[in-house]
Amino acid sequence: MSFPARLAACTATLLVVLPGCRVTPAQGPEVTLPVSWRNAAGFPTASPDRDLSTWWSSFGDPQMTRLIREALAGNRDLASAIARVRQAQAQRDAQRASLFPSVDYDGSRSSGKTWNDGSADRSSTSYSAGLSASWEADFFGKNRQAVLAASAEVETAKENLYSAQSSLASEVALAYLDLRSAEERLAIVKRSLTTREETTQLASWRAQAGEIDQLELRQAESSLETARSQISSQEQNIAQTRNRLALLCGRAPGGVSTGSGDIPSPARRLAVGIPADTIRQRPDVRAAGYQWVAAVARTKVAEAERLPSLRLSGSLGIDSLTSDKLFSPASTATGLVAGLSGPIFDAGRIRANIVAQGAVEEQALLSYESSVLTALSEVEDALIACRRTGERLTTLQKAAASAKQASTLASQKYRAGVIDITTVLDTQRSDLALEETVAAVKADRAAAHIQLYKALGGGWSAGS
Repeated sequence: MSFPARLAACTATLLVVLPGCRVTPAQGPEVTLPVSWRNAAGFPTASPDRDLSTWWSSFGDPQMTRLIREALAGNRDLASAIARVRQAQAQRDAQRASLFPSVDYDGSRSSGKTWNDGSADRSSTSYSAGLSASWEADFFGKNRQAVLAASAEVETAKENLYSAQSSLASEVALAYLDLRSAEERLAIVKRSLTTREETTQLASWRAQAGEIDQLELRQAESSLETARSQISSQEQNIAQTRNRLALLCGRAPGGVSTGSGDIPSPARRLAVGIPADTIRQRPDVRAAGYQWVAAVARTKVAEAERLPSLRLSGSLGIDSLTSDKLFSPASTATGLVAGLSGPIFDAGRIRANIVAQGAVEEQALLSYESSVLTALSEVEDALIACRRTGERLTTLQKAAASAKQASTLASQKYRAGVIDITTVLDTQRSDLALEETVAAVKADRAAAHIQLYKALGGGWSAGS
């Protein structure tokens, strides 16, 4: 279907996406939304006006909540987005001034002398003051459409701000998860060191007694040092993640306190709205919709260039030979001029501008449709991740419990001289690996819920 035909077949989808928007046209781009999420089975359905602006509180972690609030207050990129909103509002106000008359004033004083036979004969001084006003009658709506476009750009800037807030909160939460995950893995390694040190010490005594050869002793020592090497790696991750949190909060490295705590767990039951309500909450989708609204208005402005324009202007002038009589009614003069102008030949400039703006409008429409599809895909992906990481965590926790029991039994049998050191080291490595994997999957499950909150809109919208 061609672009004009697609526009002719548009439904009022943007009226759903941009509720209460004064700059929304009568028709919007057509995007077919599913009636429900494919992977939301088991999730309760939320009400359309559910507030997600403090979604992180559902994790019950005061440290994460504090860091997100600090970031929202101090992040430099967010402050820049706020400044862009003010810029767009000022530009809209400047454009709106075109709908009203403009009034100017001027005043002057002039003096001169008349020369006769090389000597000054007569000198004179005159004063003048005046007011002038002009106004373009917006018969064909060109200026109104320009204001409409500027208003839509203000809304776009606001939605970009909401999107930046949503992304920042998610980034802080994900960095916080990385920090807590690295801390837990460090604690796991340190606990594992205690067991390996005991095994290595036992192997050393048995080697001294001649019960085992040097091979088993060296294997135990190698396993111990390998575990110790992981401590530096985890400490590096912890330090760098703390710096990342400081940067997100707008602070210098080491400028934020991260406290201590476990990997936060998401709420057991997360409410998921129906697709149309979810799309309404997405600031990036709303921003794309407003960009399309602005592009449509710009196209109409370009089309209005082909039509004539009527401009009215008036003046009020005062001239006097003395300043005390400057405002005497006898010295005033007025004038009113009406001018009609329009293009006759421009070598195709206006037509080319219309074609170019039409292409911009088509790009905005395609961008809007793409943002809707992206939003739908992100929600489905996050729902899948929430479900599968939960299933994986349950299985891994069972495996980790069995591995810990196996490691304990192997150590006991080694002390009794029933098995060799290789079996003990294998069970210890398996125990450590599974414990670290459980910690990583805990973080992955929480991260999946964070991504789902972000995909659902992150909480900020025009109604928030």
